[in-house]
Amino acid sequence: MEEIKSKLGKGGLVLAAMGILSAVLSIFNYNLRLLAWIDIWGNAIGWIIRILLILGGGALFFFYGSYNDE
Repeated sequence: MEEIKSKLGKGGLVLAAMGILSAVLSIFNYNLRLLAWIDIWGNAIGWIIRILLILGGGALFFFYGSYNDE
């Protein structure tokens, strides 16, 4: 069970980092290749998806990232 929670925390950190990096790069009209689909639905929806990535990833990291049963 610890291993699953640890992986969820790391995955959340990756999601949040990708969301932040995508937000910063979109200011300069660039995007991560993996997240290029975000702007298909328009600029506003793209920003909503980026914010959800940051918040969702941050929540996963907050709840599962610092799991220590020692």
